[in-house]
Amino acid sequence: MSTKLEQLAAKVGAALGERAASLTAARGELTLVVKAADYAASARMLRDREDLAFEQLVDLCGVDYSAYGDGAWTGPRFAVVAHLLSLRHNWRLRLRTFAPDDAFPLVASLIDVWPSADWFEREAFDFFGIVFAGHPDLRRILTDYGFIGHPFRKDFPLSGQVEMRYDPERKRVVYQPVTIEPREVTPRVIREEQYGESGG
Repeated sequence: MSTKLEQLAAKVGAALGERAASLTAARGELTLVVKAADYAASARMLRDREDLAFEQLVDLCGVDYSAYGDGAWTGPRFAVVAHLLSLRHNWRLRLRTFAPDDAFPLVASLIDVWPSADWFEREAFDFFGIVFAGHPDLRRILTDYGFIGHPFRKDFPLSGQVEMRYDPERKRVVYQPVTIEPREVTPRVIREEQYGESGG
């Protein structure tokens, strides 16, 4: 671990104490894992402490661990990962928390800490079904309003569940169950006897 990462790890560990479930350095990056109950308070502390000053949320995403390690994962299924940046100190931190209930993944919203979390959290809700408590406008952002399910979950069918098409008789868009018929694709090989030879 580099001196700068060691310095950051020491500061984060001292600031969060028992709230830090784990703090690991790998590939030149530091990852902090906190419990869902401590997520919002830890984020606020990371932002407000002068010696940390993570004033910018760069990214936030959902993760589905259900197939992680070829099914060897035994922890909670859904996680939220936030990537933080301190411009003042020129260091980065990955903040991860796991939703305690796989059937209804719920974590606190970080909008009150970093307003830029708004659309990121909507995307994680749309794609993974992770609910962010306290989010003022938690609705789909990239899929259609009539979309069923959450397409980035590992158990979501590759063909989807419904398809959308324009019905010329009704003169509007309609939804119907997916009608993709399985087929076998056999590549057609075309050979030319003198392919690649220069003409003479």
